[in-house]
Amino acid sequence: MRLFAAVLPPEDVIGQLADEVARLRRLPGADGLRWTARAGWHFTLAFYGEVADDLLPALSDRLSRAAHRTHPFELALSGGGQFGHGKALWVGARGDLEAMRLLADRAEAAARKAGVPMGEHRRYKAHLTLARGRDAVDVRPYVDLLGDFTGPAWQVADLALVRSNLPTSGVPGEQPRYEAVARWALGGAG
Repeated sequence: MRLFAAVLPPEDVIGQLADEVARLRRLPGADGLRWTARAGWHFTLAFYGEVADDLLPALSDRLSRAAHRTHPFELALSGGGQFGHGKALWVGARGDLEAMRLLADRAEAAARKAGVPMGEHRRYKAHLTLARGRDAVDVRPYVDLLGDFTGPAWQVADLALVRSNLPTSGVPGEQPRYEAVARWALGGAG
């Protein structure tokens, strides 16, 4: 199974972001970007790739512990940026980013301890990908507009293990489908 750990924003937050993305998609050149489907908006904490079925129980157990050891925290979508000189456009976050970083580190450590092969550790940068470009695209106008964007704050109360189902139809523009296969309440939540 292709898996990752994530924070999933609530529907009201997604709704406000959808309004902002609709505004961005009206900018000249927006059709040169592949926009991420609303159903796919999430904050990846740790990407695991293909996880062997026999490792899933240990990974789930360790993610449960990681969630229990992390207190709920406040987060809001805010600002934006790019990776790879226009290869990816993202919206950022504000709030308790240190708690988010700690949860990401714990999600990565959970996988390592469960025996999931992980690549090199990178410092976590909270971002939600909105669009990608096949070639470098000048996304400065999008980043400038996102600079003024701030969504409503919410209490992050759980950690999700998400399965990524890659496109299989070969239809251009088809996107991965994501499904939460497990969720664990953060310590003190609920």
